Amino acid sequence: MDRDELGSWLRLATTPGVGNLAARKLLAAFEWPSAIFTQSEASLTRCITPKQAQALLTPPPQWQTLLETTWQWLHAADTPAGTARDIVTLGDPRYPRLLLDTEDPPLMLYVVGSPERVHGKPFCEGRCLAIVGSRNPTAQGADHAYEFSKALQTAGLTIVSGLALGVDGAAHEGALAACGPEAAAEQPAATIAVVGTGLDRVYPGKHLALAHRIARHGLLVSEYPLGTPPLAANFPKRNRIISGLSQGTLVVEAALASGSLITARMAVEQGREVFAIPGSIHAPQSRGCHALIKQGAKLVESAQDVLEECCWAIGPDSADKSVLTNVLNGPVVQTIDTPADTTSGAPSDHPLLKALGYDPVGLDTLVERTGMDTASLQVQLLELELDGAIARLPGSLFQRMGRS
Repeated sequence: MDRDELGSWLRLATTPGVGNLAARKLLAAFEWPSAIFTQSEASLTRCITPKQAQALLTPPPQWQTLLETTWQWLHAADTPAGTARDIVTLGDPRYPRLLLDTEDPPLMLYVVGSPERVHGKPFCEGRCLAIVGSRNPTAQGADHAYEFSKALQTAGLTIVSGLALGVDGAAHEGALAACGPEAAAEQPAATIAVVGTGLDRVYPGKHLALAHRIARHGLLVSEYPLGTPPLAANFPKRNRIISGLSQGTLVVEAALASGSLITARMAVEQGREVFAIPGSIHAPQSRGCHALIKQGAKLVESAQDVLEECCWAIGPDSADKSVLTNVLNGPVVQTIDTPADTTSGAPSDHPLLKALGYDPVGLDTLVERTGMDTASLQVQLLELELDGAIARLPGSLFQRMGRS
């Protein structure tokens, strides 16, 4: 796209009072943004309101500054090695077809990733699954997000999430772990992060390194102009893109008042599958998932459940099917015929693990269940924590991890 065309798209997208719906009506009538701005007010009001038409006749404040910033961003000489930047607009053959089929597709998508993925046709194609959940998950919830994502990416799925703290970050990490550091740039994206800011910044800042890795092995996507800060209203809105890029959405953990439930609702409205992982009846982070299941979401206990529901074959043709089947039979990677947990030194039948169960438990309760004195119990809890078999939670609670 040349500079004038970019300027027309930016002007259309940033004119106050002219949203996506009005913009699509104008594009349907006049085909290109550049043609819109040559029309009279009378011609424009055949498609939109007089107030919107008047707004279009005056360039938005800072429009020229935004155009210069965006043009420089697209053609920067210091773009990180192995990555490319581009803007994909409605009507571009690279625009994701699944997203185009939704009720409110963005006018413009800012994209960062490998040149092969960014300039692909379309840039997001294939089997995509959104994995979303709490920003403050339990240790088990974060573990589930990581392991489900890893198993499903191994099966050939692209994992879509929102780069937020908690479940989103764990899902991106699991997908990146599955693809490995040497994943070919021409392969489908391991993971896609749809963010609620401009792509010239990373939010939360804690995920800066993660965002750089996603850019090399996946894609960063935003509908927001460069310079857009992390405004609270933008994050629920971007959730429609997360679900819109995906054939299904898996909710790992979510409170009843949760952005993840917004994503799930949008997925339903878009005609996509919704999956939920059940959890403890005592955990607030599980109540959203339980509500979704009551409303008809598919209860899943393993990655295989997701694949079967969507009628997706197990893994790419080149995958080792015997190993892959082991991965998909549960949310964690285990070795068959080994009774002990393969990721920690604690056997799964350890007496203290049995006493813990799968809900968060306090020290006093464990003393009652085991009959152990407090000092001995704390020693064993520390050993299990160091082995990765349990996690210590706020409030002096302990929870068994999914691998044990």
